[in-house]
Amino acid sequence: MGLVIDRLADELLSVIADEDPINEFLDDADITLPLPDPSEDAQFQLADRARDIAERASALEPSVTRGVLLQQAEAVITRVESRLVEHTMWDFLISPIAKIFTGRVAEDPARIAALPRFLAESAKRHQAGVAAGRLPVAYRAKAAVGRIDAFLANPAELRTDDPEILRAFVAYRDVLDSLPGRPEEQPGLCWLPDGEATYARLAQMHTTTAYTPEQVHQMGLDAMARLDEEFAQNGKAPAAHIRDQIRNDPSMRYRSEDEVLAIPRAAIARAMEIAPRYFGRLPAVPCTVEPTPAERAPGQSVASYSPEKAVYYANTYRWQQRDRCIAEANAFHEGVPGHHFQITLAKEMTGVPRLRKVAWINSYLEGWSLYCERLADELGLYSDDEARIGMLVLESVRAARLVVDTGLHAFGWTRAQVVAYLREHTAMNEVEIQQETDRYIELPGQGLSYLCGRFELDRIRALAETSPDFDLRAFHDVVLGAGPVPMNVLADVVMGEL
Repeated sequence: MGLVIDRLADELLSVIADEDPINEFLDDADITLPLPDPSEDAQFQLADRARDIAERASALEPSVTRGVLLQQAEAVITRVESRLVEHTMWDFLISPIAKIFTGRVAEDPARIAALPRFLAESAKRHQAGVAAGRLPVAYRAKAAVGRIDAFLANPAELRTDDPEILRAFVAYRDVLDSLPGRPEEQPGLCWLPDGEATYARLAQMHTTTAYTPEQVHQMGLDAMARLDEEFAQNGKAPAAHIRDQIRNDPSMRYRSEDEVLAIPRAAIARAMEIAPRYFGRLPAVPCTVEPTPAERAPGQSVASYSPEKAVYYANTYRWQQRDRCIAEANAFHEGVPGHHFQITLAKEMTGVPRLRKVAWINSYLEGWSLYCERLADELGLYSDDEARIGMLVLESVRAARLVVDTGLHAFGWTRAQVVAYLREHTAMNEVEIQQETDRYIELPGQGLSYLCGRFELDRIRALAETSPDFDLRAFHDVVLGAGPVPMNVLADVVMGEL
C-alpha cells in the first residue's frame, strides 16, 4: 500500500511541476515544460489530472502521505478553477518573467524561446476573463504595462535581442493596455462573478482549515486587540504611540551597516546554543548570515532565507531607512529555529516521496516560523525590550492581514480602506503599506496563511500539553519530522505520536 501512495505522490508532483516549472523548490522533480502553459485547456487538464490522482488516493488507507497528496491535489484544482490568471498579472506573469531573466532559471535558453507563446496565451486568458466579467483592477494592469515598458526600454535586462521575443512583449503590452478594468473602489474578488465562493475556497486552501472568511476576519480583529494590550504593557505607552514612534523616530533605524548583519548573527548564535535543549532533531547544515546580493537588494525584502544555500539574507540596501527593532524576530523566523530548521530537516527526510519534502503548504511553513518568533520569547532569546517590541510589530502585520484580506475579498473594502487600516494598526512605512495592499489584492487568501497557521500550531500544542507526559522537545521533533503537511494532518500526527 505504501508503494502505491508513494507512486501517486510522485505522479502529483509531476502535475505541480507542469503547473509551475520555474519553482526552484522542484529542482529534482521531473520537469518537462520550460514555462507554465496558461491556456485554459492546459490548465483544466492539470486540474483533471490532479482530480484523478486524488480519487485513486482516496481509495487507499489514511496516511500522512495520503493527507498531503489530497490537500496538494485540491490546491491545484482550486488554483485552476479560481481563474486568477485571467485578471491578475503580477504574481502569475510579471514575477515568472522576472525569474526567467535572473538566477539559475536564466541559464535555460528553452525558457527564453517559450516566451512568445507564454505571452500570447496569457493575453488570451485576460481577454477571456474580460468577456466573462472578470476584469482586472485597472491600476494593477497599468502597473504591469509599466513593468513591460521597463523591459522594452532596457533590452539588456531581457538578455536577448531576438526580434520575435521583443515583438511578443510589445503585443502583450498592447493587450494589457487595452483591457477595461475595475476601479480602486472594487479591488476584491467579491466584485467578480462567483467571487465570494472563489475567495472562500482560496482562503481554505491557503490556511488548510475550514475557517470561513467571516471567522478569519474576527480572528484578526481579536488578535489586534490583544496585541494593542501587549504593546501598552511592554512599551509603557499606547500602541498607537509606539507604532508612530517606530515609523517616525530616526533612532529606531539601524545605526550602522554592520549592525544589519551583527544583530541576526548574534540572535542565531544564541538560538543555536540552546537549541539542543528544545530540539532533538538538528539540521546537519548550519545557517549562515550574509548580506542580500547587491543585484537583488533593491527589490528584495528586509530579510529572507535561501533553502538552496541555507543562508539568512539580511538586506543592507538603504540600511539607514530600515527598522532595527524587528531584526531579532526576523532572525528567529527566517533562520533559527524558523525556516532553516523546518526546510533543512524536511530536505533531510528519508523514506518518503519527494512531495513530502517540497509541498508548498504555507500555513505549515509560515505558521511554524511565526510560532518560532513567539517561542523565542518563551525561551528568553530576545536581547531587550526593543527587540520584543519588534516581535509585536511583525505580528501586528500578520493580524492586520486577516482583517484586510477578508475585508477586500469578502466584504467589499476599497483600496483606501485597506491603506487606512494598515496606517492605523501597523508600524509599516507608507511604501510598505502601498506594496502590501497591492499584494493582498493580487494574491487573495495568501496573507491569511501566516497567522492562521500559527494559531493552529498553538491549538495543537495546547492539546498535546494536556498529556501529563508532554515534552516540548519531543513536540518540536514530531512537528518538524512530519515535513510540510496540512494543519489537520499535523494535528493527527502530533496526537498520534505524543
